[in-house]
Amino acid sequence: MKRLFTIAALLVAATAAAEEYPSRPVTVIVPFSTGSASDVIARIVLDRMSANVGQRFIVDNRPAAGGALGTAAGAKAAPDGYTILMGASGPLVVAKQLQPALGYDAERDFQPISIYGRLPNIIVVSAKLPIKTLPELVEHLKRNPGVAYGSVGNGSSQHLAGALFEQIAGVKMTHVPYRVTSQLQSDLVAGEVPVSFQLLPNVISAVKAGHVRPLAVANATPLPALPEVPTSAELGLKGYESSAWFGLVAPRGTPRPIVDRLNAEVLAAMRDATVRERFVEFGAEPLTSTPDELGRYISAEVVKWRELITRAGIKLEQ
Repeated sequence: MKRLFTIAALLVAATAAAEEYPSRPVTVIVPFSTGSASDVIARIVLDRMSANVGQRFIVDNRPAAGGALGTAAGAKAAPDGYTILMGASGPLVVAKQLQPALGYDAERDFQPISIYGRLPNIIVVSAKLPIKTLPELVEHLKRNPGVAYGSVGNGSSQHLAGALFEQIAGVKMTHVPYRVTSQLQSDLVAGEVPVSFQLLPNVISAVKAGHVRPLAVANATPLPALPEVPTSAELGLKGYESSAWFGLVAPRGTPRPIVDRLNAEVLAAMRDATVRERFVEFGAEPLTSTPDELGRYISAEVVKWRELITRAGIKLEQ
């Protein structure tokens, strides 16, 4: 009886805390630099949440180790709802496969709140390459194995998108990792690395200028910012989906009523027409989920990319 009373008392206390939450500003660790694509779309959502809730959601940028440093800090934060993390596919899912000694685990150490956006990879070619469609590109690569494709580094979203493309399309390419994104873009435009698998914000200016040609979106649905560009599935490349996705997660042990309150606020922010319009303008796909849906999605992503990384023999440094 005493134990039942204790459990009931804890539930009442947690519910009361959630009703009052948030009573002060909430810190949101963004494990990437100010002005990066992930930072920009996070601020769009968090600004709307701040306005709706009447408390500030303060961005704490911690860019290091590909997002792993900030993500580790999020795992170690107090589970009280006042420090949460902008979780991303790279540091939450991919980093663990490439750096097994990381001090956190996506499925063990975090309580999912909601996904809120996705930046699908886009298959692009230099306009100097006389290829206009995805089937033409696949045929070209089969006739010319070893064609170079560029990315922003080993294990990056672009690298994994390229490796997945190789496996599904049945082609063999040469991965060229860059340390400086601007140099990759210059070489792509010049045709030095004629193919890449890019997030739209990285190449939107080159696409608009006609220097880079988008062939397909690696997503199940078309990208609103590029409605004329078909999905890879529409062009016969079934199962080719690759993106950088973003969501909010809390340290494991955060009370469920607080998680549910945060989830409701993300959903409210993402229903805002202005927020959705800004996502589309930026090349992002606005999304929402329940906490449990995000948890299942993270688990599925862990399996998908672990298998790819193992099959392709991808290492952090090559």
